[in-house]
Amino acid sequence: MVSGIALVDKPRGISSHTVVAQARRALGTKKVGHAGTLDPAATGLLVLGIGAGTRLLTFVVGADKSYRATMRLGYGTTTDDAEGEALAPTGDIEAVSEESVRAAAAAMVGEIDQVPSTYSAIKVDGKRAYDLARSGQDVALTSRRVTIHALDIDELTRSEGVLDVTIRVECSSGTYIRAIARDIGSALGVGGHLTALRRDVVGPFVVEDAVSAEDLTESHLLDLATVARQILPSIELGEADTEHVRHGRAVETASWPVDTPVAALSASTGELVAVVQASDGKSRILMGVAG
Repeated sequence: MVSGIALVDKPRGISSHTVVAQARRALGTKKVGHAGTLDPAATGLLVLGIGAGTRLLTFVVGADKSYRATMRLGYGTTTDDAEGEALAPTGDIEAVSEESVRAAAAAMVGEIDQVPSTYSAIKVDGKRAYDLARSGQDVALTSRRVTIHALDIDELTRSEGVLDVTIRVECSSGTYIRAIARDIGSALGVGGHLTALRRDVVGPFVVEDAVSAEDLTESHLLDLATVARQILPSIELGEADTEHVRHGRAVETASWPVDTPVAALSASTGELVAVVQASDGKSRILMGVAG
């Protein structure tokens, strides 16, 4: 069975689910998953797992990410992006200076408590928040702790009644860029929402290495061992330990990192045998590869 990790550049206007379906058709396999969605209006990097590669996605989902985005200050929307209904302006955008925008952006950097957009995929009582919101129900989401590593402003462009700001964001997994635009607009007293979003980086992977889902071939797939080395600490196993781990048996782990997922590689072939964790001097398999 075909397996590996695929880097796909999602175009605007289709869902991440559609990209997965395209990859299934292109590669002739049903076993395809992703390490975090992008909204239909967003573009950029989707990391797909193919075959056994779907098991590695668990260790990619929590990786830091980088985005380029444009936020429009002057009014908010019901969805915190351009897809929603415009809300009435609440302040004077002409009075908002470049310095105040930069100060509001700088205040977002670091660990913050962020309330996700109401129109998000977060589940509330087993249902997606956006489904509840679209049905007219009031949705109250709790804040979550996220980290904004960097938030840089590239350009500010004024037009009648609005200020468009292009930004670059480096952040932890689970951060909503729409919420950043909303909260900066709120801090400035004028409202804000996102008008464009592109994901450039997921962990060690960059969009420059991505292809369209429809053009995917097996030659584009990253092999499991290569990816595992990029996202996890790695150790090499001798022939005997390789066979033990391959068949689910514990091995000695005296020199391994403790309580940390580790990529166990065959010293002779370089292939990924499993993702394991050392605990109490013995190995525990977190992810097998065979099958």
